Amino acid sequence: MTTLHQIAVIPGDGIGREVIEPAMEVLEQAARQWDFSLAWTTYPWSCAYYTEHGHMMPGDGLDRLAESDAIFLGAVGDPSVADDVSLWGLLIPIRRAFDQYVNLRPLRLLRGIDSPLESLGGAVDLLVVRENSEGEYSEAGGRLFAGTSMETAIQESVFTRRGIERIMRYAFDRAEERTGRLVSATKSNGIIHTMPLWDQICGEIGSERPRITVDSYHIDALAAYFVQRPETLDVVVASNLFGDILSDLGAAIVGGIGLAPSANVNPDRTYPSMFEPVHGSAPDIANLGVANPIGQIWTGALMLEHLGHPEAGAAVVAALEDVLADSDIRTQDLGGSASTAEFTRAVLDALRSKRPAFVNHADEAGPFD
Repeated sequence: MTTLHQIAVIPGDGIGREVIEPAMEVLEQAARQWDFSLAWTTYPWSCAYYTEHGHMMPGDGLDRLAESDAIFLGAVGDPSVADDVSLWGLLIPIRRAFDQYVNLRPLRLLRGIDSPLESLGGAVDLLVVRENSEGEYSEAGGRLFAGTSMETAIQESVFTRRGIERIMRYAFDRAEERTGRLVSATKSNGIIHTMPLWDQICGEIGSERPRITVDSYHIDALAAYFVQRPETLDVVVASNLFGDILSDLGAAIVGGIGLAPSANVNPDRTYPSMFEPVHGSAPDIANLGVANPIGQIWTGALMLEHLGHPEAGAAVVAALEDVLADSDIRTQDLGGSASTAEFTRAVLDALRSKRPAFVNHADEAGPFD
């Protein structure tokens, strides 16, 4: 019996609406070839929705999303709506209500893509494991004496033992599956309370996992390593803010933020996980039909892996690489002239040439577990 997955779709704003349908088309093709089905339910929640209704999603939005097996998100944002309104009105409530405490961001130099770092010799294939529910992106704080010369803004970072332990254990598991090397991002020489706790717990878990080689680098030095020697890194575990910045920097060195995928994961699977590309809504190129769909398609491949179809997800990424390495079909941001639709057609053609070694992986556990 063919496995059916219920997917909630939030296209969002700008190019989010333009790249999500091509990505869905690619995922549908993969589903046909690997003998499973995807049922899509689309929700119009976005900045445009906010302008019309006064909120980013309705009061029962989370209840409706909870019925899905996964959430496939485009890009959210518009110059007419403040970023803190759009982020805290949609993405962060979803991440926190569904305990998506892992933000997983693969950074890989795809075949056919040249890094902007001309000196980069080796292949880059690393994984940023970002804590996604607390840390620097907490709601603790506020403003005092607003509108006066004494105006003061206070923002508290919240690091809990539970939060640090579970992201560390997840990262150690990923390192064990890969090369056995883990780097922890810290700044304990300057941030006197939270980062020493982060380091302490990393060390405690590391003592339980002697097969994993663990290094701890200050965030400023680690940022330099991302640029100077990214090929020496494998799994990087970082706090909410540090992981956000490092993964954006990493995306730049492997071809640009438009190529970068991302997954907001609930490893316990008590709630649906959410899959969104790293790039934004890019209003400057919206409605032109030239947006690069790679980030959204690759994000969809992560979703297939999470749903239990790792071979199908790998085939989607391989199809992207085939187009990039074996043809001159590229979107404008990669130096080509192909439209979004033209690039997607090429990916579909490449994907059709892939043949499953076996079918129905629905009961297999992938690296998101």
